[in-house]
Amino acid sequence: MLITTNGKRIGSPFAHMRYIQKNKFENIDSDYCYYLHFIMDPLDLTGLAPLMARTAGIPEIVIGLIDGPVALTHPDLTGETLREIPGRTSQCKDPDSGSCRHGTFVAGILNARRSSPAPAICPACTLLIRPVFSEIEPCGGQLPSATPVELAWAIRDCIDAGCRIVNLSIALEEPSPEGDRDLTDALDQAAREEVIVVAAAGNQGVLGGSALTRHPWVLPVAACDLQGRPSPYSNLTGSICRNGLSAPGEKITSLGSDGERAAYCGTSTATPFVTGAIALLWSELPESHSLEIRSAIKSRSLHGRGFSFPPLLDAWGAYCSIRGDGRVEQYRRGTKKAA
Repeated sequence: MLITTNGKRIGSPFAHMRYIQKNKFENIDSDYCYYLHFIMDPLDLTGLAPLMARTAGIPEIVIGLIDGPVALTHPDLTGETLREIPGRTSQCKDPDSGSCRHGTFVAGILNARRSSPAPAICPACTLLIRPVFSEIEPCGGQLPSATPVELAWAIRDCIDAGCRIVNLSIALEEPSPEGDRDLTDALDQAAREEVIVVAAAGNQGVLGGSALTRHPWVLPVAACDLQGRPSPYSNLTGSICRNGLSAPGEKITSLGSDGERAAYCGTSTATPFVTGAIALLWSELPESHSLEIRSAIKSRSLHGRGFSFPPLLDAWGAYCSIRGDGRVEQYRRGTKKAA
C-alpha cells in the first residue's frame, strides 16, 4: 500500500503513477512524498515509478534482447514495438520450453502493456529480439547460457541493427581464451559505438566473474530482495561491485509464455530493471551521451552497504541528476520526514 504524508492511500503502483501525473510531480514538496511500509514494490524501490509516470519510452530507443525466443503473440506484449533480425526467428516453437519462458518473462518486464501484471517499464521503446540459445530447459535452475563466441556474434548483430542498449539476462558457458577474446572485441565495439551493455552478474553465489562481467563497459547487475537487501546467490567480484548496480530479483511477476502470469527470481530478473531505467532516461533526454547516462545511473544509485555489494538502482535520482535540479533531494527529505 502506498501512503502519502497527508494520509492518502493509493492502492497500486500504476494508480500511484496516475496520482503523480495528476498532481504534477515536478512541484513535489515535503507535504507529498510516498513510501512503502515493510515490503516495497520493485518500481518504487528503484525509483522507476515517477520516471514511468513521465514516459513509456520512445520507439527511437532500441533495446537488444539477447535471450531466448519470445511468445510474440502474447496478448500483453506490445507487438507494434517488437522487432526481429531478418533471417532469424524470434517466435517460440515450444511455449513450454525453459528458453521460451525465460525470454518472454524478460520481454514482459521491459515491453509489456502497462495494464498487464508485468512491470512494463518501457513499452513504447523498440525491443529487438535476438535469441541466442535453443529451446531447451536450463540445467539445474541456473541462467540460460551461451558460449562467448555465440554471445559476441549476437552483440554485433544488435549493434548493426541500431540498438542503443543490450540486455543480457544470461550466463556464459564453455569459456576459452579464444572465445573470451572474441567477446571482449564485441564489447569494445559496443563501447566505441556508445551501445550500453547491461548483464546479469550470475546466480552461483560465488566470488567470481567472467569476461562479460569483468569488462569495464558492461554494467553488471546483482539481485536484491524487495527491501533492498542483497540476495545471497548473486555472484560478486570487485568489478561487479565497482561497475555494477543491484535491482530487485525476488518475487518478480511478469508474463508467462502460456499466456498466464509467471514469477521468477535471480540476477536475470534484476537486469531488465536497469535496462528499462536506462531506456526511459534516454527517452526523456535523447540528446544525452551514453557516458552521461552511465555516469548518472551509477553515481545517483543508493549506496547503503559500503562497497561490498553493488548500489541499488535509483532511476529517479539519475534523471534528476542529468537535469541538474534538486527534485530528488526534495523527495528524499520528504520521505525521511514521513518515515
